[in-house]
Amino acid sequence: MAELITVAVVDDDRMLLDGMCHWLGQVPELRVTAVAATVTGLLEGAADGSAADPAAVVLLDLVLRDDSSPADNIRRLRAIGSRVLVISTVPDRDRILAALAAGADGYLTKDNDLPTLVAAIRQIAVEGSAHSPELAFACAHDDRPDRPRLAPRELQVLLDYAAGLTLKATARRAGITPNTAKDYLDRVKAKYQRIGRPTYTKTDLACRVREDGLDPGRAPR
Repeated sequence: MAELITVAVVDDDRMLLDGMCHWLGQVPELRVTAVAATVTGLLEGAADGSAADPAAVVLLDLVLRDDSSPADNIRRLRAIGSRVLVISTVPDRDRILAALAAGADGYLTKDNDLPTLVAAIRQIAVEGSAHSPELAFACAHDDRPDRPRLAPRELQVLLDYAAGLTLKATARRAGITPNTAKDYLDRVKAKYQRIGRPTYTKTDLACRVREDGLDPGRAPR
C-alpha cells in the first residue's frame, strides 16, 4: 500500500478549488488536509489549529488576487516544511524560472489532466521534485548569459544524476543506455565549460543545479 501523501491547495478560484479537491479526494493515497484562497489564510489556519500539520505538498496558484508575490508565497510555504507544486494558466518561461529560483519543486499548467497532476504530486513527495514539459521548456530556453541552454533530456539526466542516482540508474529512469546518459552529461559539462563555469565532478553538477535554481529543495541522495 502506498504511503499517504498530505496535500493542501491554495487557489482563489472557488470553482477550480472545489473541483480539484473533489478529484484529489478520489485518489486513495492522497489526503487533502487544507484549502485556502491565500497563503496567509493557509498559514493562519495552521497557526490557530484548524489545519493539521503542514501538508507534504502544497498546490499553489501562481497569481492570486490578493496581489501577493509568487516568490514570497513559495518561500513562506517552503519555510514551514512543505514542498510546492506551482499551478498556472500559462507556461510563461520567465515566471517558471522565477518560481524555481524561489524554491518551487515543480510547475504545471492548469490544462493538465488529473493523472498528470497526481503523478507530479507523487514525484515531489517521494523524490523532491517533478519534471514536466513546462519546466523542461523553460529551462531549455533560459537565455540568461550565465545559464547554459540545456535540451530537455540533458536536463533530465543532469537532475537525476546530480540528485544522487548512479549513472546506470539515471539511464534506466530515462530509458536510455548508460553510454548515452554519459554522453548527455558530457554535453552538459561542455556547455557549462563554454560559459566559464567549469563542471568536472558529480559534486560540481549538484552545485550548478542549486546555483541555477534548476531543482530547488532536492538534496543529493
